[in-house]
Amino acid sequence: MSDLDTLYQEVILDHCKRPRNFHILESADHCADGYNPLCGDKVTLYVHLVDDRIVDISFQGCGCAISTASASILTETLKGKTRAEAEALFQAFHNLVTGHPEESAPTPALGKLAVFSGVSQFPVRVKCASLAWHTLRSALKDKQDVASTE
Repeated sequence: MSDLDTLYQEVILDHCKRPRNFHILESADHCADGYNPLCGDKVTLYVHLVDDRIVDISFQGCGCAISTASASILTETLKGKTRAEAEALFQAFHNLVTGHPEESAPTPALGKLAVFSGVSQFPVRVKCASLAWHTLRSALKDKQDVASTE
């Protein structure tokens, strides 16, 4: 195993064991539930927007290490971003985990989200990694249906 693989595993495991922003956000004005029937992952995402900017974001739920770590890093990454920046990051992240990173133009800096690049080698795990992102889209669009990876 390379040093880079080890680092990626450590970041994912750290966010799984100690998820950031894992709580109900009382000030949330947008909220959505997500479900990945393939793995059983469930997530609720809470978003507080001010002037189209995500000023606070949190989540709760249960799921595999990939799903939990993805939601945790998503919340850290999106604080302070606009809806448009969040959508651009969604596209870049989705392209990364599906093995098409070159399709994002221009590609926003993924930062810690880059640890999910190996997910593309395991197609069944793509849904685990992208669940929180699909749930975010539902929350920002005020959709009442449960966001799903199906």
